[in-house]
Amino acid sequence: MRSLLVLFASVSGYLIIYQIVGNQLAYIGLVSGLLIAVLALMFEDRVKRAPLRIVMGGAIGLIIGLIVANLLTYPLMLNNENIYLELSAYLLANCVIGYLGLSIGMKKGDEFDGSAFITHFKEGRHQDRQANGDASLRQGQESAKDGLIVDTSVIIDGRIAEVCETGFLDGRLIVPQFVLQELQYIADSPDPIKRARGKRGLDVLKTIQANKKVEVSISDKDYHDIREVDSKLVALARETNGRILTNDANLHKVAELRGVQVLNINKLAMAMKPVVLPGEIMNILVLKEGKEHNQGVGYLEDGTMVVIDNARDHLGKMIDVSITSVLQTTGGRMIFSKVRDESKRQVYQ
Repeated sequence: MRSLLVLFASVSGYLIIYQIVGNQLAYIGLVSGLLIAVLALMFEDRVKRAPLRIVMGGAIGLIIGLIVANLLTYPLMLNNENIYLELSAYLLANCVIGYLGLSIGMKKGDEFDGSAFITHFKEGRHQDRQANGDASLRQGQESAKDGLIVDTSVIIDGRIAEVCETGFLDGRLIVPQFVLQELQYIADSPDPIKRARGKRGLDVLKTIQANKKVEVSISDKDYHDIREVDSKLVALARETNGRILTNDANLHKVAELRGVQVLNINKLAMAMKPVVLPGEIMNILVLKEGKEHNQGVGYLEDGTMVVIDNARDHLGKMIDVSITSVLQTTGGRMIFSKVRDESKRQVYQ
């Protein structure tokens, strides 16, 4: 088919120039037709890789550009008897103005976010139907409009699916296209650990989309002049007045410095851990020896490490311990305790 296109364009160019200027310059039409066919094939390859919004924007821009070019050259064609000048002006105007229309249309089409437009349209209709509702309901709809922009790390982490199942998250989850591309890149990694994490992230995202308690939308918005995904997330949040959902501490700090609100899953997990005070008694399984002499180590249900003094003789047993202190670190929380006196007596009896 491509060979036929090149042949047809070349012959057509030859015949057109032959009818206009005769046999002397007909070879110019042949070369022009050949070049036009090659450019059309190159343009076809680019269109196949481009999103639909860019193709539509380019097509509309090209049509408008050609219409403007013909309107500008029409008076010249009426009042000019020089056929060479007329043809040159016609071709130059159509090429230049048509190219400008195509370029501007593709750029504006890339900036157009169709999913956001549809979402705003649906929300506008919903708000019209609820115009007689109370003020609190309208405020909830406005807050949901901003949305939560999901980071790659929080998808791979997987806890977001369980949080969505509880119904605590309000509003819609926005997954940018560049986050999906990063997930796919990780899932295709030659490293088996990274590949497993990437596939887990895709499975988690599929689970969230199937959850009817939360709305998930894919945003095609991208920033080609920004390379880092974290910087793109911050830029998208600033532009759409959204919030970022992540568990990346560095992204959290950068986003807050840029004035973007952040919801951190790790901070939520820390806040949900039960409060433990010195002097409290708890029953715990001693799993292994500690680093220090005669120490034992156990864990709470949320994974918090409990260091127990004088618990080496209680390995593999459930014992009562008394909390002595709690240490909060950047990596989590550690609880220090000692064996309760009754447990000691049971060992030595």
